[in-house]
Amino acid sequence: MSRITPVSIEHAPDAARPLLSGVQKSLGSVPNAFRTLAHAPAALGGYLALSQALGKNSLSARQRETVALATSEVNGCDYCLAAHSLFGRKAGLDDSAIELARRGSLDAVATFARQVTESRGQVSDEQLAEARAAGLSDAQIVDIVAQIALMTLTNYLNNVAQTDVDFPAVQPLTEE
Repeated sequence: MSRITPVSIEHAPDAARPLLSGVQKSLGSVPNAFRTLAHAPAALGGYLALSQALGKNSLSARQRETVALATSEVNGCDYCLAAHSLFGRKAGLDDSAIELARRGSLDAVATFARQVTESRGQVSDEQLAEARAAGLSDAQIVDIVAQIALMTLTNYLNNVAQTDVDFPAVQPLTEE
């Protein structure tokens, strides 16, 4: 059971209602993560604005979902892993690619996202050089960091709130 009860559109703070209505219009429903964020309209608005802006960055939808999966795995967010496994499939990732993204071994984007998240941004010169040698541009590197920041907000909130997962659950990874 969630430790911070998600709010409905009707019971949300006034400033959050139009934002939640926009999410409902866009997704067809309002997932619990948004309903939890709605307790703080500024946080919900900031999340939505950054998410919309990052939808136009140098990363493809598939790459953004790869970052989301790698980051959510490191941060231990079952909610976001479930949500972004579903969104990842819609962006062209199959089950094998989703697992590899979570492990940080799908491609350079997954590897770098996992390194940045694990090190809290303190990547080594070698790791940055490897990302560039693998073909990541400076714009992509910045956009990966921005995507990680967005994901960390929802990862941490969902972990604190223990948000009820309203997406198809995913299995924990097994050690390899």
